[in-house]
Amino acid sequence: MNSVTIWILTAFIAYMGMMLVIGASYMKTGKSTEDYFLGGRKLGGWVVALSAQASDMSGWLLMGLPGSVYALGTGQMWIAVGLFLGTVANWLIISNRLRRYTIVANNSLTLPAYFENRFHDKKRILLGISSIVIVIFFLVYTASAFASGGKLFSTVFGCSYHVSLTIGAIIILAYTFMGGFMAVCVTDFIQGMLMLIALVTVPVIAYALMDGNLGGALAQTGVTTANFLNVMKNGDSTFSAVDIISQLAWGLGYCGMPHILVRFMAVKNQKELNKSKGIAIIWVAISLAFAVIIGVLGRAYLYPTVLGENGSSTETVFIEMITRLFTVDFRIPLIAGLFLCGILAAIMSTADSQLLVTASSVSEDIYKGIVRKDATQDNVMKMSRITVVVVAILAYLIAWDPNSSIMGLVSNAWAGLGAAFGPIVLMSLFWKRCNLPGAVAGIVSGGLTVIIWDYIPLVSGQTLGAVTGLYSLAIGFLISILLIVIVSLCTKAPDATILAEFDRVVSNEEI
Repeated sequence: MNSVTIWILTAFIAYMGMMLVIGASYMKTGKSTEDYFLGGRKLGGWVVALSAQASDMSGWLLMGLPGSVYALGTGQMWIAVGLFLGTVANWLIISNRLRRYTIVANNSLTLPAYFENRFHDKKRILLGISSIVIVIFFLVYTASAFASGGKLFSTVFGCSYHVSLTIGAIIILAYTFMGGFMAVCVTDFIQGMLMLIALVTVPVIAYALMDGNLGGALAQTGVTTANFLNVMKNGDSTFSAVDIISQLAWGLGYCGMPHILVRFMAVKNQKELNKSKGIAIIWVAISLAFAVIIGVLGRAYLYPTVLGENGSSTETVFIEMITRLFTVDFRIPLIAGLFLCGILAAIMSTADSQLLVTASSVSEDIYKGIVRKDATQDNVMKMSRITVVVVAILAYLIAWDPNSSIMGLVSNAWAGLGAAFGPIVLMSLFWKRCNLPGAVAGIVSGGLTVIIWDYIPLVSGQTLGAVTGLYSLAIGFLISILLIVIVSLCTKAPDATILAEFDRVVSNEEI
C-alpha cells in the first residue's frame, strides 16, 4: 500500500469513525418511538434543510448524474431541471401543510400512519398497503446506495467490489441501528455540507488547470462537441418530446418520498421550517448545477483516459477527477481523501434515511399497528432495530451484482414511491373531498402501474416503458391522480370530523 492510499484511507477511517461516534452519542437519547423516528419533532432549520437534501440526492448526485452527462452530454441535465422544480414545489407547497396535518392527525410519526389518521381508516387498510409499498421500493433504493458505496471503495482502493460493498453496508447499518432519526439527521447535516464543498471545489480547480479551453479539450476526446454541449441532444441523437417529459417527470417523485417528507414532519416550529426552505433550495440548485458541470469537465479533464472502456464505469467520473487532481496534479492525498468522503457522504446520507423509514413502517405501522397492537415502546424499538438489520441484508444482496446501475436502481425506486404516494399526499393535503376509497385506489394504482410499465413484457417481449420511452413515474402519477378523483367522487363523502380536521389545518398556521 503506497503513501497516497494510506492518506486516503486515513481520511475515510476518520470520517466513518466520526459517523459512528455520532450514532453512539444519540443511542441513549432515543428512548421513545417519537425520538427514534422523528427526533421528538425538535429539528432546527439548517439540520432539516441539509438532512432532507442530503438524504434525497444520494450517490446518484455525485455518481449517477455526472456519469450520464459524461457519457451522453448536457442533454442529461433535464433530469436535474425536473428535480430542481420538484424540490422547490415540495418545500413551498407541501412542507408547511404536511407538518401541520401530521400533528392534527393524531401526531402521526410515519407517512402510512398519516394516511390512516387523515382518512380515519379504522380497518388499517392504508397502513398495510403503504407499508408494503415502502418496504418493496426502499429495498431497491437502499440497494442503489450500497452499490454506490461498493463502486467507490473498489475504485479508490482497488479492492474487490464485494469487499467494498460489505464495508460500506456495515458502517451505514451501525450508526443507523444505534442512533435513530437524530443520528441520521445530524450525520446528514455534516454530509450535506461536505457534499457541497466537494461538488463546487473540484470542478473549479479542474477548469482552472485546463486554462479555460473546454471546447478544444472536448474535441480531443472524440465526442462531437456541438452535440455534447447541446441540451437537446441525447448523445448523437435528438431528444424527443417524450424524452424531455420523462426526464422532467423525475420532479414529481418528491411529493411521495417518505425519507424526505419525514423531515417536514420533524421540524420543531413554523419559523424553523421557513428558514429551511431557502437553505434547501439554494443547496439543491448549486449541487445539481455542479454535478452536471462535473460530467462535462470530466470528459475533457480525464482525457486520454476514457471511462466506459475496458470495463470501467462512467459513474466513477467524479472519483477519478478527485484522485487525479489531488494525487497527480497536486500531491495532497489527504484532501483527496476528504473530498472522496463527500461521495461517501452522499451514499450514506440516503441509505441511512431509507433504512430508518423502512424500519418505522415495519415496526410502527405493521408490527404495532396490525400484528401486535398492545406492543410496548420497548417492543417497537427492538423490532425497528431488527428491521434495520434485515432490510440492510436484503439490500446488500440486491446490490451484490457489480454491474448494477446506480441510475437504473434509483430510477425504478423513485418511480414506484413517487407514483404510489405523491398523488395521495397532494390530494390529502389540498382536496377536502378526497376520501378513504380514493386513497386506496390511488396508492395501489400508482404502484402497480410502475411495476407493470417497467417489469412486465406486454408488447412483443418488451415492456411498455421500453416501447414508449416514457418514464413510468409520469404515467403512474397521472393514473393515480385520476383514480383518486374518480373513486372519491363516486363514493361517500368524508364525515364531518374529517372535514373539521381539514379546515383546522388550512386555517391554523401556528400548529
